[in-house]
Order: sequence, then structure tokens, then C-alpha cells
Amino acid sequence: MSAIRLAVEQLGGVSRCARVCGVSPSAVCKWLRRERLPRTEYTGETCHALRMAAASEGAFTAAWLLANAGPATPLAADGGTSSVGDPPGAEDPVEQTDARQARPGTSMTP
Repeated sequence: MSAIRLAVEQLGGVSRCARVCGVSPSAVCKWLRRERLPRTEYTGETCHALRMAAASEGAFTAAWLLANAGPATPLAADGGTSSVGDPPGAEDPVEQTDARQARPGTSMTP
């Protein structure tokens, strides 16, 4: 599932997302079809990601949405598109522990 689709669903759907961003529902549907935010989001002309993040009550950040719903998704090493990163706070605690153990000189105590 695309980052923009996850964000729109988190906000409660197309209509609510459109109200939050001050655009038409058809504009949001266009973002969903293209699986990305509009170019204007990256040129500073609009701030939809900030508005969506604020309305999400902490479910995701604007930085996460901008990074994962950008106009150009980098290719993965296998030539396919890269997968959507998890929203902040969705990390697996086991993976975090393993990562700390893998770094020399780090302590396991919080």
C-alpha cells in the first residue's frame, strides 16, 4: 500500500483529507491514482503533508509522508520500486534491540 493511501485512510478517507488540505476530493483521488503528492508539495507552493500530519494526531509525520509519497520513488536494488517505509513509531522493538546489539560500544540499558 502506498504512503499516500495509508495517510488518507488514517485521516478517515478522501473527503476528510480534501477538507484538511483545502482541495477537492478529485484532487486527492488524483494523488491516490499516482501514489504521490503533487509536485507543488516539494517546491514549497503547498503544505498538504504538514496539514495531513497535524490532522493525523501523531499517526505519521510530514517528513515521513514527504519522503515516501514523493514524485520520484527511488528504485530498489532488484530494479523494482522501493517499499514504503513504516510510519514513525511502527518499529519492531525486537529489531531495535538487535540493532543495538550489532553496534559495538552500545549499551542495552535504556
